[in-house]
Amino acid sequence: MLTRELVEERSFFDGLAVQPADGLLGLIGMYRADPQPGKIDLGVGMFRDDLGRTPVMRAVKAAEAMLLRDQETKSYLGAEGDLRFVELLAGVAFGTGADRLVGVQTPGGTGALRLGAELIARSRPGAAVWIGTPTWPNHAPIFRDSGLAIQTHRFFDVASAEIDFEAMIEDLAQARAGDVLLLHGCCHNPTGADFTAEQWQEIGRLCESRGLLPFIDLAYQGLGDGLAADAAAMRGLLGALPEAVIAYSCDKNFGLYRERVGALWVQSDASDLVRGNVLALARSIWSMPPDHGAAVVRLVLENAALRADWAAELDAMRARINGLRMALAASHERLAAIGNQRGMFALLPLGPDAVEALRRERGIYMAGNGRINIAGLTLDNIPAFVAGLAPYLS
Repeated sequence: MLTRELVEERSFFDGLAVQPADGLLGLIGMYRADPQPGKIDLGVGMFRDDLGRTPVMRAVKAAEAMLLRDQETKSYLGAEGDLRFVELLAGVAFGTGADRLVGVQTPGGTGALRLGAELIARSRPGAAVWIGTPTWPNHAPIFRDSGLAIQTHRFFDVASAEIDFEAMIEDLAQARAGDVLLLHGCCHNPTGADFTAEQWQEIGRLCESRGLLPFIDLAYQGLGDGLAADAAAMRGLLGALPEAVIAYSCDKNFGLYRERVGALWVQSDASDLVRGNVLALARSIWSMPPDHGAAVVRLVLENAALRADWAAELDAMRARINGLRMALAASHERLAAIGNQRGMFALLPLGPDAVEALRRERGIYMAGNGRINIAGLTLDNIPAFVAGLAPYLS
């Protein structure tokens, strides 16, 4: 029997394991404290303009003004969130022919991923999720903490800066019917490398022949080649397969990072069964999603003038990113592949020692695996950036 002294000394939470610090969050503090002139922040994945700012988009500002003026209540929306937002966003993501999709609003793309993972775990407890390496660091924890098994397949060869599609297909030969295949819809994070149209078609055939459920993470639509082009592969896959799960984020293409705006869609003929379980799970996780960001997106998409202005500003954001990509590609032969990649990220062939040395000696900040946020660069600081990289690229 425990004595009173022992009971008082022990914490209820002493069974918890110490968790590693988030490396990207640590970079923020180090960058701010660094006195070096000309330092470059390529760490946290947010869009930045030529002045290093992450601006509020013009259409978002206008929609927020409309909400301030016209919104009459802050009452609950329900577990499904703003259904008009979901409907309008479905048009952006899927175009027409989205009749077999069950959709709900979620707190960001992360919330959509977690809700989809919980739905899969409820239907197929312990199912395996195949994830390409490398990927966004939060993917595996989201699925693992939902009770799903994690399997990895090869995806990207850092030395050649290209997708190793043959290795990917070879690894996925081990996948079993009922397994899940996680796919980046466009603008792969962290590599920037996307599948070709032919490779997407082969992935569709693989999912069909092996009975795999595709789970598509579409977090950067509009920041690669355009709204329609960035969704084309996903739309083709949905047209070829009976079932799929799609997690969507508005954080990047609407600049609503802190508002946490996203959606989950499930394509299935068992739509009523899926809808009931999705809503029950959402109710138990966050009850009802936050309204403000989704209301902003809804107003932008249903107002023709705001929608056109949003699309124009998104085009300018994409042009800036792709222009920086082309400048990097032209600056060094080892960076040439970056010009053919898309989105905000690229993965450089750098080890941890080189990343640390660049931070210490040059004030160049990036993730420990060599991932950089392209939008953190400017045409003015690219020469200094490449000069710092050059000793490590030979």
